[in-house]
Parts: sequence; structure tokens; C-alpha cells
Amino acid sequence: MKLFLREQVPLLIFTIVQLFVVLLVFWFDGYNRLSTALYAVFLGVCMLIVFLVYRFLSHRAFYKRLSHPPAMLNETIEPFESTPLPTALHELLTAQYGHYASQLKSWEHKHQKHVTFMNHWVHQMKTPLSVIELITDDGDDPRLESISEEADRIRQGLEMVLYMARLETFEQDFHVDQVSLKELVNEVIHINKRLFIRSYVYPEIHVDAIFSVNTDAKWLRFILQQLVSNAIKYSEGSRENVTVSVSSQGRAVILEIRDRGVGIPASDIARVCNPFFTGENGRAFKESTGMGLYLVKEVLDKLNHEFQIESVVGKGTTVRVIFPYAAE
Repeated sequence: MKLFLREQVPLLIFTIVQLFVVLLVFWFDGYNRLSTALYAVFLGVCMLIVFLVYRFLSHRAFYKRLSHPPAMLNETIEPFESTPLPTALHELLTAQYGHYASQLKSWEHKHQKHVTFMNHWVHQMKTPLSVIELITDDGDDPRLESISEEADRIRQGLEMVLYMARLETFEQDFHVDQVSLKELVNEVIHINKRLFIRSYVYPEIHVDAIFSVNTDAKWLRFILQQLVSNAIKYSEGSRENVTVSVSSQGRAVILEIRDRGVGIPASDIARVCNPFFTGENGRAFKESTGMGLYLVKEVLDKLNHEFQIESVVGKGTTVRVIFPYAAE
């Protein structure tokens, strides 16, 4: 109603001015019968009111739609009244919606091709990487040990690329199972055993076999891999333990990973989960990409798990993955 009235303000002003001019014409022409003139003005106002009422009733849904924007895009192409202006607007919106849908479909197709290519490329790169690892495992040459270390880094980078590509299609690559946290933690620790040895950091595991959670095992393995590798990287050379423990608190099960490394400055804590943010530690550790914790947080949000991080510079970092209702 307010939109309709605002639109009719120019018409009301024009009509008032027009009637006033007509009265002046009659007055200057010597026609001084005021009652007849006022009656003519009254008829003009009545005709204006009839027109406005008709206009409002015939365009009521149109003005209502304009006053309350639709919540969903497809609601914009719902038909208006059959009057000319709403019909023309409906045709325009329908054409725009068609162009937008066409472009969106084209971009989705290109994105899907990109994801398919990245998945295919990562799997292709894993084959020569496996050959390199087989060769380096059979030799005692210190140079082969260095190559093995770099191969591990390449494999971890490829895994990050693969999971980053899959993140956009998470719902299609998601399967809930009853996952034993003890088995999963032991598996991740075993995968990183060479990194532990090279970094002079030692795993300490406190996970009872009774703890299991409903989640996607593959994505949770990826999360643990990121968190454990971060704990090792930022504790390198400390000869301290990286502690992995699981506890329960009410209905929640809490998986905790604690290192005794360099820690994270307080000014960086709030931003460590932002994409490509490396902070002060990223400038000291050149391998930091700023994507690890971002992916961890994104995946945990999609899994409806919680993530916490605490850190003190020089004393280490503690990260927690919380399964809120695992103990139901």
C-alpha cells in the first residue's frame, strides 16, 4: 500500500494543479458561480479516487511482490496480474532468469570438469610417487632418505588438493559409519611415523578402545592427518611428545591433540582457520600454506562436529575435535 501511494504522489499533485488551473480559467473568464465550479472539482476528485481504487485492486499483488522481495530466486518468475505493466515485467524477469540459469549451468559444468580433472591428476601423480617411495625404502643412502622426506611432503600436498576439490561436492562423498577413534588414531600415527622420527618428536596416545563416534571415517582421517602433521611440524626438534587423547564430557566425546611446540601468538588465534592465513609462524615455517586448518574447520562444520584451539607461545598448542552427541 505504501509503495502504491508513493507512486501515485505525482499523479495526485498533477490532478490538483490541473483542477486549480481550470478553476482559474473559469474565474478569469467571468464565471463566478462558485458552487458549480466546486461541484465540477468534486466530480473530478471522485473520478480520480475511482481510478486509484481500480489501479490498486488490479495491481495489488504486483505492488505486494515489489514491497516484499522473494526469499527464493524462482519466486521472481511467478506470474503477476494480466495487466500490461506486470505482464511486461514478468516477461523481463523470466528472460533474465533464463539467462542466469544458463550461465549458472555453464559454470557448474566447468567446475565439475575442473574437479574431475583435479581428481584424475592427483591419482595419476600418486603412481610415480609410490614408485619413488618403493625405491627409497630399499636403500640406505642418506640422499634417499631426503628424497623419501620430500615424497612424503608431496603426498600430503596431493591429499590436500584432492580433499579441497572434493569439499564442494561433500554431500556426494559422505558416508556415516561407527568409527573407532583408537583404530583411527593409531592409523594416522603409523602414517606419520617417519615424520615423527625425522622431526625428533614422539607420539603419546591415550585413547581407550571404548570410544567410537558416528562420522565419516575418510574425512575424519584427513582431519587427524592435518592436525597431527601440524603438531609435528611446529614441534620439530623439540624432542617433546605430541599427545593424542580422547575423553568424554557429558554426552560429548572430545578428541584432543596437544603439542609442546612454538605455539600460536594470541593475535593470530582468531584467524588461523581463515583460508591462506599463515600468520607469524607461517613466516618462520616456509612450508605453511594457510589451508590446513581452514579445511579442517570447513569439514568439521559440514560434519556437525566442533573445533577448538588453544595456544601459548613457547609452550605449545592444543586442538580439540568435539563430537557433541557421541555418548548418547
